[in-house]
Amino acid sequence: MDHNITYQTTAVNAEPNARKPAEGAPSVPAPIRSTSILGVRVHTVTVAETAVILDRMAAAGRGHLVIPVNPEMIVAAQGQEEFRETLNGASLILPDGTGVKLAARLYGHRSTERVTGVDTLDGLAGIAMRRGLRLFLLGAQPGVAELAGETLTARHPGLVIAGCYAGSPSLAEENDICRRITDARADILMVAYGAPKQELWCARNIPRLPVRIAMCVGGSFDFLAGRTTRAPHWMQRMGLEWLYRLLQEPQRWHRMLALPKFAVRALLECATMRSIHRNP
Repeated sequence: MDHNITYQTTAVNAEPNARKPAEGAPSVPAPIRSTSILGVRVHTVTVAETAVILDRMAAAGRGHLVIPVNPEMIVAAQGQEEFRETLNGASLILPDGTGVKLAARLYGHRSTERVTGVDTLDGLAGIAMRRGLRLFLLGAQPGVAELAGETLTARHPGLVIAGCYAGSPSLAEENDICRRITDARADILMVAYGAPKQELWCARNIPRLPVRIAMCVGGSFDFLAGRTTRAPHWMQRMGLEWLYRLLQEPQRWHRMLALPKFAVRALLECATMRSIHRNP
């Protein structure tokens, strides 16, 4: 994993027909290319562009929601309107998953790269360290966030971990959790409750939190804590990280059924779009 994202002054151009975030969502600091994949808005960015955008978000503003999306999440959003609206209302929706990257390229966004949640979390921790911002890690199993925080501070000396708390996405705990985050004076919040619970939790609570950025990170704390290992680089490059995780956790097989569903639906949507363009 590359833990030192190189910052570039890459111009991030707006997609002419990009869908706008939901009304009331914080404005993104720079125009960003995007496309719609099965009704879910995805920003068609590169890793370098993502670093620039996050740095700008961290420098100013408040209440930005960052969500990495994968094929499984996009398929789930087809039948969950609240989840789909939450995804579409986020400030930055990253193409996390080889399937999402390939779909975006199929739709004509050739420069799109896979921007993984765990790498983005690590890069955002580096931004927090350089800007003197405070990080709060929420979610995962008890003790995992603390271990993830130790890994991040070892990689980014000087990084301030404002707090770690497992908690739960239960409505009954929200007031207590929000108080903890506010009392810790957190600037950046990482939430690891798994999709769609983490996204819905953030959508409900960001308006009353002081954080500049909240990012949904799924199982990233487990990777950082060493509880789960990532696929070898060659498997990541070939888009086979899903297979590595399946071999590690065979009980995930039913979740993998979303992959062929996503592929078929994305191909059909792309074919329909091309047919419309050919026969306006």
